[in-house]
Formats: sequence, C-alpha cells, structure tokens
Amino acid sequence: MLYLSTRGHPDRKHFCEILLEGLAPDGGLYLPERYPKVDAATLAKWRGLPYADLAFEILSLYIDDIPAEDLRAICRKTYTAEVFGTREIVPLKQLEDGVYLEALSNGPTLAFKDMAMQLLGNLFEYELARRGEELNILGATSGDTGSAAEYAMRGKKGVRVFMTSPQGRMSPFQQAQMFSLQDANIHNLAVEGVFDDCQDIIVKAVSNDLAFKRKYRIGTVNSINWARLVAQVVYYFAGYFQATKSNEERVSFAVPSGNFGNICAGHVARMMALPIAQLVLATNENDVLDEFFRTGTYRVRGSKDTYETSSPSMDISKASNFERFVFDLLGRDGAKVRALFSEELAARGQFTLGSEMRKAREDYGFVSGRSTHADRLATIRDTWERFGTMIDTHTADGLKVAREHRRAGVPMIVLETALPIKFAETIVEALGREPDRPAKFAGIEDLPKRVTVLPADAERVKQFIAAHCA
Repeated sequence: MLYLSTRGHPDRKHFCEILLEGLAPDGGLYLPERYPKVDAATLAKWRGLPYADLAFEILSLYIDDIPAEDLRAICRKTYTAEVFGTREIVPLKQLEDGVYLEALSNGPTLAFKDMAMQLLGNLFEYELARRGEELNILGATSGDTGSAAEYAMRGKKGVRVFMTSPQGRMSPFQQAQMFSLQDANIHNLAVEGVFDDCQDIIVKAVSNDLAFKRKYRIGTVNSINWARLVAQVVYYFAGYFQATKSNEERVSFAVPSGNFGNICAGHVARMMALPIAQLVLATNENDVLDEFFRTGTYRVRGSKDTYETSSPSMDISKASNFERFVFDLLGRDGAKVRALFSEELAARGQFTLGSEMRKAREDYGFVSGRSTHADRLATIRDTWERFGTMIDTHTADGLKVAREHRRAGVPMIVLETALPIKFAETIVEALGREPDRPAKFAGIEDLPKRVTVLPADAERVKQFIAAHCA
C-alpha cells in the first residue's frame, strides 16, 4: 500500500515513511492510493474478534512495511483491558430504542483521542528503534489531543513532544492534565491565540520550512497524521458489530466534529464498505462544517470570529482533516484540491462547491447539524434524568444532532468524546452536581504546572524547539 498527497505531489510513500513525516512536502495530507474493500465474508470473519485483533486485521490492510507478527504484537500491547478499563475496549450502551453511546473515553486521559494516540506512541517507538533515530513531535491541541499525545509519548525512547494549545481556552481539568506533566521530553507551549493559530504554526513551521523540518526531525501527532486516523477506523467496525446481529444491517454514526478527523475515519470505514447509512456531523456554535454540508460553502473564520464555547475541543474554524474528504469528493484530483486550499482560501477565505454536494449527501452519506450551549445543557440534563447516564458537553452536541437525523430501523451510534469530569463547570450548571472523578486525577488542578507562554508566532516556536533539541 502506497500513499499520495491530496495536493498532487508526485511521490508515493510507504506507511512508515508518512508515519514519521506528517504532512506531505507540498502541504497536502496523505491518503492511501485506494481504500481496500471489505466483503461480507471478511465482515463475518471479523465479527466477534477481540478489539486488538480487529485492529490488526484492519491496520494490516494499510501497513505492509511492518512485519505482521510485529504489527499484531503492537496492537495487542496497545489495546488491553488494563489500559482501557474493559475487555470490550469500546463498549456500546443503549440509551433508548435505536440510540447507542459508544464509549471511547476509558483510556489514560479520559478522551477518545487515547484510542489512536496509544497506538501511535507504540508505532513511533517501534519505528524509531528500528531506524536508530529520534523524532521531535510538534502538535496543536484544542483540549484532548495534547494530553492524549503526552501521556502516550511520555518516557518513550527517542521522542520529544512540543505541544501548542490556545492560552486560557481549555477547561481547567484539560490544562492540568497537560501542564502538570514533569517529564523531560514533554514541552507545553501556551499560544496567545485560538486553536487555529496553533494549527497555522504547525503548517508554517513544518510545511513551509522543509529545511527546519528535516534538521530537527519534526513529526506530527495531530489527526493530519494518517496513522492516527486509520487507528480510529477500527472503532467504527467495533461499534457496528456490537449494534448489529448480521452483516446485512446498516447503522448510522453521529460524531461531534471540530477538526474533521474523527468523522473522516468514519468516511474511510464507509469507503471500505462498512454498511454505514449516514455519517451525522455535529458542530457547536463554531459551525464551519455544518455550514458547508448545508450550503456547499466552506468559509474559514479568524480568531475574533471563533467563539469560546462550553464544548471547547470543537472551538475550531479551520478543519485541517477536511481536505482529505474534499480530495475524495473531487474525484481525487490533486490539482483542484491544491487550488482550493492553497489559493482560494488564501485569497478569499472561502470556497464553494455546488454539484458535488449531492454526492456528499447521497454517495457519502453526510448530514449535519448544530448545537448551542442551551442545547448542551438540555441534552445533558435529559440524558441524566431519563437514563441515569452523565455525558460530557461534546457528546451532548453529538446526541442532540443525532436525534434530528434518526431513521426508523437504523441504529444510531453516538461516538462519546470524553468523560464529564473534563468539563465539570458545565455539568454543574446542567445538573447541580459535580461529575465523578477517577481517583488517579484527584487534586490534579493543584499540581505544579510546567508550561511556557508564547505569542502566536511560528518563528518563536521554532526557536524554542531548536533551544530544547540541543
């Protein structure tokens, strides 16, 4: 399996090359040359597999430069009940007739990002040891990617992490999870701006300065890294198998979406022929993606027009993974994608696709909706009062929009985003009580913090990396 850039760069690369590289040299994102199709016999064979073995079966379709026995061992090392709290890894819970929650937040940092990041840490360590090399990871987080990456990479040989985050924009619990880590290979950089400024720094420091990238061996853990996205494909299959009894049935998935990575994994699963009826995209007040799927116009917003909300991990107005979907939507035409994302967005801040929107809805199954703070409070309260289940703010966004798109006879699986403790203030507002806190995180907000505040300036971030790689 070879990988290509969404912007048409002529090179084709193997998995382990793009694992360490992140973005393509032309600023595009990597995708496989084709999506392997899964037939009914394969689905039947996979149904009932332990999660780690299901992960191996799916990943082995995309990874041909790691020996099978090594890849299987990495999957089994990653997906254990000890790490994720349950034998099922991602257990399904029925809320009401036809509506399910898929628990993705039982990992070390209590967020769905652990599902891919734990695997990514083990893949990095394996490949770097095999090459005898080191890697400096530059990442951006709106809340959960940062802690998931840092917990996955702490203590890993040959790896340093430089994680940017928007200063003051994460919940106190999210900040404490990251900033309390004292490991020498972990560096937290609070950027004076919003999440989109952090993403821009990665693009400027990595894509636009290849000499710096090569000199300091810069890699990424954001969902622009294909390895993260393909790891997320696994839990779509796992959720499908739990919600159905036969491979003739279809399901829909509702996904809280900010950077488009989580739902893009669902798109990949659907392209692999997993029987998915709809992919329901849910946004908060930062509704750039909902606007696109309703109107065909993708309109990015600046820092001043990016709202600070009670589902902060989705306070994003430039969805970096969206380019992968547009690449497929435009018939995998790299020249067209390059014109839209490097020219149209730079010149006008937006672009519009017209005839392709029917394809997005009918051929790819996308629908969307928007949720507000009032909606979140109402959904959290309703879910607690009727089902005795406490959900976080992002999951509430997903559940609210899921109900707007339910189809009779088609199970709707809402992907859980995080445990409620990460957003305690809003839970208290909705329910009048604190959410449960795992014992290992007792008093985490009071621990000493290790963080450096920097302006939203790629050069300053590059200087910091250079100084700490000596």
